Amino acid sequence: MRANYLNLLLVLLAGFLPLSMQAAEPEKKVILYTPYTKIAVPPGESVNYNIDVINNGDEVKNADITIKGMPRGWKYEIKAGTWTVNQLSVLPKEKKNFSLKVDIPLKVNKGTYRFSVMAEGLGELPLSITVSKQGTYQTDFTTNQPNMQGNSKSTFTFNATLKNQTADQQLYALMAQAPRGWNVVFKANYKQATSAQVEPNATQNITIDINPPANVEAGTYKIPVRAATSTTSADMELEVVITGTYQMELTTPRGLLSTEITAGDTKRIDLVIKNTGSAELKDIQLSANKPVDWEVTFEPTKIDRLKAGETANAVAVVKASKKALPGDYVTKISAKTPEVNSTADFRIAVRTPMIWGWMGVLVILIALGCVYFLFRKYGRR
Repeated sequence: MRANYLNLLLVLLAGFLPLSMQAAEPEKKVILYTPYTKIAVPPGESVNYNIDVINNGDEVKNADITIKGMPRGWKYEIKAGTWTVNQLSVLPKEKKNFSLKVDIPLKVNKGTYRFSVMAEGLGELPLSITVSKQGTYQTDFTTNQPNMQGNSKSTFTFNATLKNQTADQQLYALMAQAPRGWNVVFKANYKQATSAQVEPNATQNITIDINPPANVEAGTYKIPVRAATSTTSADMELEVVITGTYQMELTTPRGLLSTEITAGDTKRIDLVIKNTGSAELKDIQLSANKPVDWEVTFEPTKIDRLKAGETANAVAVVKASKKALPGDYVTKISAKTPEVNSTADFRIAVRTPMIWGWMGVLVILIALGCVYFLFRKYGRR
């Protein structure tokens, strides 16, 4: 019977002992608090925490602030206001605030990293940062508009961004592999440059001006560009679409723009139409601005197609007015398309018909004959 009472007493003591010990433990009087204890960010970013040190006790507490378990290679900074601090003093029933900035390196593995903010001997605040993707040690060279279109006289300007995703300052050499005759100019900070210096985890705006040669054919051209250092590089491919230039020349086989014609007669003038541009010409119409009462027709009246660099032949049939007086006349002959036109001024000298020349000679001979007759008949008297 006495043994049963002893066992019951031991059970009661075992049940109440932990409660007594818990009551004896001191209540936590200093608390570290921040609302965001788990944050997800990509590599190379910085996380800023605002942390409160709360003193629930009745005495002033001096809290030595330290960081435990920070991942290797990660950098951090503890500040209160503009000062870097290691210790905070907090009055009873008050709180003090400090900031913690954590810099995640660029070269870091994807995953969750845990560390703690410590108030030595007073409190602890566990924190975790999840790196959302695998970190790299690389360079990015990108543009939002890699393709442009225009004619061969256009300047194609690309706005690019060079991002240094490394932990070191980099001096990038800027290069382009353009077709022969093309001109590529890099500009950093609005100044022409062959290199650009970029701070760690920073970006630099690069302008790329591309000028094609004047005689470039219509088509699509790819221009690779590159930013490189001895340790890292990035490539980008730009695309320029040349729609072609519309140019045309109207002339004659020998380049002469003058001729002669007799009033009332017809003259055939050989014409040469040259496509001096880089785009095909279609529906070339031939026309003339002629003197009054003159007639100008063409054989053929139009040219359906003329490829870049090719020539076509035509004939202008000019008929002068019968009443045209001797002298120089100008006839403007034009070749036109919706995109371009070319005009040549032809100087045409009008001569008197031969019959009027012979009639003049005949009149002179008749006059001389009359004089001779009169001299013979009346000369001796």
